Order: sequence, then structure tokens, then C-alpha cells
Amino acid sequence: MIQSLDKYRVVLASNSPRRKELLAGLGIQFEVRTGIEVDESFPVTLPAEEVAEYISHKKAHAYLPTLASDELLITADTIVTIDGEILGKPKDREDAFRMLRQLAGRVHKVITGVTIVKDGNVKSFSSVTNVTFANLTDEEIAYYVDNYKPFDKAGAYGIQEWIGFVGVKHIEGSYFNVMGLPIQRLYEEI
Repeated sequence: MIQSLDKYRVVLASNSPRRKELLAGLGIQFEVRTGIEVDESFPVTLPAEEVAEYISHKKAHAYLPTLASDELLITADTIVTIDGEILGKPKDREDAFRMLRQLAGRVHKVITGVTIVKDGNVKSFSSVTNVTFANLTDEEIAYYVDNYKPFDKAGAYGIQEWIGFVGVKHIEGSYFNVMGLPIQRLYEEI
């Protein structure tokens, strides 16, 4: 697969340091392209399970005009859902605390939608991981929020951080999907 990418310049359209780290783990050369503001709204009638893929597709279409013919574009969006509610990035400390309190002791879904544009073809897919959180005390949640400031993370947490070590009891699906990019599936799809 690595050799088949030699004819492409791979472009990751993302500000996420975690996505950059995960894509770098594949051992491929890529550039990061940002700077285009994308409206991340979605139809209220869209099922929660389809939102991440819908937004990643919107992101890809926003970057299409910037692509050269030899570029392969990757965009992604990650959401957390529980009880049909989408937990995006928290607005502030109180919102982060509320989200983590809602997740504590329960199972939720982390869904990452990915879009790949190659040779004029647009392909999107989603990856779903079920995450089971332990019961967390208010003190544990406050410690995490105050020390790790998870305001740039869907669901107000990063599984690779302290809260993942002490709070995640079980996952079913891709660990890397929870970090923001289902890298094994992306590898297959490319």
C-alpha cells in the first residue's frame, strides 16, 4: 500500500494533533492543510450515527477546489453519542463536567466519519467504537477537566489521557477511532 501512494501527495485536512500522530504512524509522507472554515451544521433529522460521516464529507468538499490532480485528501470528524444525544466539543468547564458526568458508569458510542478523495472519486465511511466508562467521582472529573482541559475533544475526553487510564473499563472496536482516526480501516480504504 505504501508504494501505491508514491504517485500521490497525501493531504490531511485537519487541525487535530491526534490525527496527525495517527496518520504519521502509517509511515507515509503527508502534508497538513488547514485554513478553510467549514460549517459543521447538519440536518436535525439526520440520525446521530450518520453525522460524523456527513461532516467529514462537507469538509472534503470544502477542500476540493484546493486539490491538485496528484493529491489524495483525507478529512475526518468524530462525535460521541449517548442516548441519541450528540456530545460535541464542550463550550467550557461546566459543559465538560456535565458531559463526563453523563458518560460516567455508562456505555457510549464514538463515531468517526472519514472521507477520502482520490483521482476525483469521493469515498466516505464511518467507524463506531463502544466505550464503557467506570463510575467517576465528581473529584475525578474535576481533576481531569482542570488539568487536561479537554475543550477540543468530542465528549470532553481523550482516551489516551489520564481519564482513559482510570475511567475506561472496556472498549469494543478501534481504540484509534476513539482518538479520532480509525487508522486500520483508513489503511484498508486507501
